[in-house]
Amino acid sequence: MDKKKMDQHNQSVIEYYDNRIKKTMTYTGNHYTQHHIDVFLEQTGIRPGYKVLDVGCGMGRYTIPLAKRGIQIEGLDISPFLLDQLKKANDSGVEIPLHLLDIIDAPSEMDGKYDAVVGFFVLHHMHKLDLCFSAMKRVVKPGGIIAFLEPNAFNILYYLQIILTPTMTWQGDGGMALMRPGVIFPAMRTAGLTDCRLYRYGFFPPFITNTRWGIRLENQLERFPLWRPLLPAALFQAKRQL
Repeated sequence: MDKKKMDQHNQSVIEYYDNRIKKTMTYTGNHYTQHHIDVFLEQTGIRPGYKVLDVGCGMGRYTIPLAKRGIQIEGLDISPFLLDQLKKANDSGVEIPLHLLDIIDAPSEMDGKYDAVVGFFVLHHMHKLDLCFSAMKRVVKPGGIIAFLEPNAFNILYYLQIILTPTMTWQGDGGMALMRPGVIFPAMRTAGLTDCRLYRYGFFPPFITNTRWGIRLENQLERFPLWRPLLPAALFQAKRQL
């Protein structure tokens, strides 16, 4: 994908998200979001005090809760509209530095700056994944973590969601079909990353998880090995070698 095509791709993503408030992107701090963060931090080993770059941070749905947990988080996005919404929603009590750019255009000042580069339900919107992972490898410290939480490409409910949700389109969200190890791991390895891992979890949609009993039942159900390959949340991670 040449620079012109990448610019066209980014512009289509900006147009898809700009000047519209998607409920799936707004900051809420509900049980569903907090559970994702709990699992994410447990699986990656990211701890308070870590300097972390949230790629495709959007409106701060995960950026703000991570800041509240003591992560030294910075946000990066290609949409000025979404970053402005994050600024307005930030009630973490700390300033969250924001970067308006494509990760592949990260300036040299960001090289080796972060303990981890992360993203939440954004990788399936990104262009040429090996180039993106190469840029992430450049800005993370040696031994640092690169981790993305994505829809599981093998869970059919996501495709039904695209069909049934007026604000979603196949052009905008169809990249979900690529969120499988046979695509992500080769792109990570081409970028020079190692120790590629995948952890699948979850079970219910947010409106059930956010009930008092939903999260407890979900924790029980996701333990069954029979349907683990189909569990909705897919956490991909890798490392930059020391």
